[in-house]
Amino acid sequence: MCIFCKIVNGEIPSNKVLESEDALAFHDINPKAPIHVLVIPKEHVESFHQVTPDIMAKLTPFIQEVAKKLCIDKSGYRIVTNIGKEGGQEVPHLHFHILGGAPLVWDHRSADPHKNI
Repeated sequence: MCIFCKIVNGEIPSNKVLESEDALAFHDINPKAPIHVLVIPKEHVESFHQVTPDIMAKLTPFIQEVAKKLCIDKSGYRIVTNIGKEGGQEVPHLHFHILGGAPLVWDHRSADPHKNI
C-alpha cells in the first residue's frame, strides 16, 4: 500500500486542509512555496496518465474549493502534477500540488541540458 493510501486510511497522520468522500487535501511536508498543499483522490490511481474522466470531474471542483479555503483563489496559484520517473513523480499515487501565497517563479530545466527546449 502506498504512503498516500495510508494517509487516506488514517494510518499516517496529515495536516488536513479539506476532505470529501472522494478526495483529500493536506499540507506538503516539504513545501516549495508559502502555501503548498497536495490533493489526492481517495481511490488509488497511479498517475494522471491512468486517471478517469469521472475522477477528474470530482477533483476539479474539490481543487477549486481548496484554493478558496486557502484564500488564494483570487490572488492566483499553480497546480502541478508529475507523471512517471522522468516527470518527477516520487509517489505512485495521483496527486496535485497546489502552490501559492507568493509570486511563483518557473524554472524547470532538465538535468540534461541537451534535453532543454
